[in-house]
Amino acid sequence: MVGQADNAAVSLKTDPLQAFPELRRLASDIVSEAELQQRLEKAAASGKRLRVKFGIDPTFTDVHVGHAVPIRVLRRFQDLGHLPVLILGDATARLGDPTGRNDQRPALSKEEVEANAATYLEQIGKVLRLDPDLCEIRRNSEWFGQMDFFDGLRLLSEGTIARLLERDDFQNRMAKSLPIHLHELVYPLMQGWDSVQVQADIEIGGNDQLFNLHMGRLLQERHGQRPQVCFTTPLLLGTDGRKMSKSYGNHLPLTAGAEDAFGKIMSLDDPSMEPWFRLATDLSEEQSRARLELHPRQAKVALAKEIVAWLHDSEAADRAAEEFERRFRRRELPSEIPQIRLPAGERPLANLLKEAGLATTTSEARRLVRQGGVKVDGQVEKNEIRPLAVPASGNGPLLQVGKRKIAQVCGEDESDLD
Repeated sequence: MVGQADNAAVSLKTDPLQAFPELRRLASDIVSEAELQQRLEKAAASGKRLRVKFGIDPTFTDVHVGHAVPIRVLRRFQDLGHLPVLILGDATARLGDPTGRNDQRPALSKEEVEANAATYLEQIGKVLRLDPDLCEIRRNSEWFGQMDFFDGLRLLSEGTIARLLERDDFQNRMAKSLPIHLHELVYPLMQGWDSVQVQADIEIGGNDQLFNLHMGRLLQERHGQRPQVCFTTPLLLGTDGRKMSKSYGNHLPLTAGAEDAFGKIMSLDDPSMEPWFRLATDLSEEQSRARLELHPRQAKVALAKEIVAWLHDSEAADRAAEEFERRFRRRELPSEIPQIRLPAGERPLANLLKEAGLATTTSEARRLVRQGGVKVDGQVEKNEIRPLAVPASGNGPLLQVGKRKIAQVCGEDESDLD
């Protein structure tokens, strides 16, 4: 256990009737709204904090802006004076689809989970206040690590196959004749058991998690607890309009540099701006609406500056905006160009792109060149096998891939390496 906060009575000053409309604006489903309003009102009257649960499985190294949507709602509850219960799902993260057909649910080893979890708190700390008296941080290996085989069977007895197969992901895979392994059916029960263990009053999750949140209500009721309120948030789509995923390369990590984050947000299509304003900024509905009434490009710049200021600070946001204007509006080169030092010699353009880290494979480099996405010394080059020389010292060719990847290739002589 990383930390456990005391749930003693505190001063809850915010009027719950004033807070509820803003919470509702951020929700996809609330089960039920009447229960949530009642609990907020009772908490305000008694001064006792509600336990608001959110779990995240460290299945990748990055927490992205899509993951942060429910965490931002968790922060809203924290600002109202309630207690976030953050669960790092180091046990649930080890479940997955072993067929490899579902890239959103890879099966991971314990070592991979630990490596991914190493930076999660630092990243989540960009959104949530993690002080021990303001947030309870748990790992679900605390309880699952103590269970033996027969404890696991008892947990399985809490559910039925018919109920578990109602989950959308399983329905979709059955429709496509894709396999569903028995251990995958355990995941909703494990997530529900987390709620029992931490005695959650409210659980927050993406709207693709509603089935699992309902399982928490069911298990809590069976074990004599008051069922949690289920609060789901909309899924924030990625920069290409698909579900945000590292696998698609359309995600915005919370660790992204200011210029990279700014450029990715500027690549959003116009219809995506409204949910990004609503779910990824702290602006009120009126403030968001005012910005959306601007010219689409001005609105997008305002959105990008809001998010970069959150991830970094307002000065970084201003610098990123100036750099974007320099590179993409005035077609100038960036003020700082990274230098890549390579051994002297001549090689084909595609090979040099791969060696410089501007393409992940030589095949990808060839494709980028053929599509006209590569510039050499400022000029589009479509000959993938054009020989380019890297000098023994000094500057070689200036390579640019797309709008954001650029590098100055330099030679490495003995003096450079000292």
